[in-house]
Amino acid sequence: MNGIDSAIVIIYFICVMGLGFWYRKRASKSLESYFLGGKRLPWLALAMSGSVSNFDITGTMWIVSIMFVLGMKSMWHHWMWGFLMGAFFLSYMGKWVRRSNVLTAAEWMRTRFGDDSAGRLARTAYASMAVLTLASFVGYAFQGIGKFASVYIPLEPNLLAVLIIGLTTIYVLLGGLFSVVVSDVIQTVVLTVGSLIIAFIAWLKLTPEGLAKVPDGFTSLSVPWKLPELSGTDNAQFEFFGALVIVWIMKGLLMNAGGPAQMYDFQRFLAARNERDAAKIGAAWSVFLIVRWALVMGIVLLALTGVSGVTDSEKVMPLVLKDFLPVGVRGIVVAGLLAAFMSTFSSTVNSGASFIVRDLWQPFKKKQVTERQAVHFSYFATVLLVLFGILIGFQSGSIAKIWSWMMMALGGGVLMPNVLRWYWWRMNGWGYALGTFGGILLSIVSLFTDTVPDYVVFPLIVMASLLLSVIGSLVTRPVDKNLLNKFYRSIRPFGLWKPVREDSGLTVSERENKSEKASRSVLNVVLGMIAIASGYLFPMYLVGHWYGRSLLCLGFSLTAVIALKYTWYRHLD
Repeated sequence: MNGIDSAIVIIYFICVMGLGFWYRKRASKSLESYFLGGKRLPWLALAMSGSVSNFDITGTMWIVSIMFVLGMKSMWHHWMWGFLMGAFFLSYMGKWVRRSNVLTAAEWMRTRFGDDSAGRLARTAYASMAVLTLASFVGYAFQGIGKFASVYIPLEPNLLAVLIIGLTTIYVLLGGLFSVVVSDVIQTVVLTVGSLIIAFIAWLKLTPEGLAKVPDGFTSLSVPWKLPELSGTDNAQFEFFGALVIVWIMKGLLMNAGGPAQMYDFQRFLAARNERDAAKIGAAWSVFLIVRWALVMGIVLLALTGVSGVTDSEKVMPLVLKDFLPVGVRGIVVAGLLAAFMSTFSSTVNSGASFIVRDLWQPFKKKQVTERQAVHFSYFATVLLVLFGILIGFQSGSIAKIWSWMMMALGGGVLMPNVLRWYWWRMNGWGYALGTFGGILLSIVSLFTDTVPDYVVFPLIVMASLLLSVIGSLVTRPVDKNLLNKFYRSIRPFGLWKPVREDSGLTVSERENKSEKASRSVLNVVLGMIAIASGYLFPMYLVGHWYGRSLLCLGFSLTAVIALKYTWYRHLD
């Protein structure tokens, strides 16, 4: 980058670091202030923060690389990380999380399973899983930011990753969730402007001659069972595409049904002022991600029509930005993407530190800990998590490798315990802990069997974890009746809760009303999925000059949104 671009990026970093210092005093008042912003943050700001936290630079590089290889069929791949999560958040899951009224997702285990040995073990299991997952996310971010920055700065990728992560960690340490959310709002604006600029440049540069270079079938969303042309290539893992789509969809639906899965997602809903705000956070969550898909399509089309000799598909994005953007604009876009990295990284680290402090340190302290001591220990926990994540990043060879393991092996190992805890009354702390620890152990074993495809590994790990959870629950005592009744009355979940529902003290009319709400929630999930998926496809087809498909997707999305006004918005508590 030249001097102008570099100046823009440096000024941005200075502003963000200043925010950390500005909010330091406010965030250090208590753990609730540090990790949940005192539950005073506006719902729109929390939605922006959660959304832009998913708009990470490493993930965007990965999405670009997958679309560069598979075309629009790659949209099926995104089911694996639950990209339609907003439908579940807005319909019911955001409200369920907010009603829990706890500080961390692991502390939620005490609300569900109690504070006896089983409940404490379940809480420890969840916190251990969360810390391992979040540390892996740090390693995943480490891989991406190093590759991205090395295209612009002639230094070794790992060294660049350490420097950028170090600066980001300092600003997270200073301001807690206050600085994270406020900077996320700024970063949402920067990212949106940068994404629209790239999408517009791609749309402007595409000519009929250029589009002729786009591979046949690039725009198709059809699902072939097999892609024989990938056999023996670096992308051979996608050869049996149909089988992979089945497990990706299963993974996405179950993951979203099990609650916010990225750990920092859970935190955003707990920080909402009330459950109505939590539902609105869920609705707005996906809206701010629409521009990401326009950005991705713009980069991929510029690469397919103007960049040759790409040997590493994970470097497509930084190469396109380097070659196609004019001076000044490049600085804005790079600053925006660095903002995306900092946003995701800060959310990950802030959330991970909350689990270490609240769930793995405080419960085992014999002496009572003051708020100030807890906040100070959170600084140590943050640094510890970052160092562990960097170690994971050094051990991983590529973004795709660490992402695939996190999503399909580690994610599959904890999937069913997270689902059962919401929908099955008989699930207890022993069952949750056994299923979670067993799933984590099996996911670690899968690291040494990386030649086995995901469509084999994933179902085996999921079924084993499910069996361990069910057996562990059935051979031990159920959760205390009074605790179950209290949980049911406060959270008001649906599913296999009949014995508790009949014993909860609800009247017959209240029970019938709950049944109606459950069916309406399912309907809203379906409408939300249509609105979000079509909303993401609309700008992608628009950038590529495929206007007929673009208008069709826009029509589906708007129709679903209008329906949600009557089936969802009017029924918010």
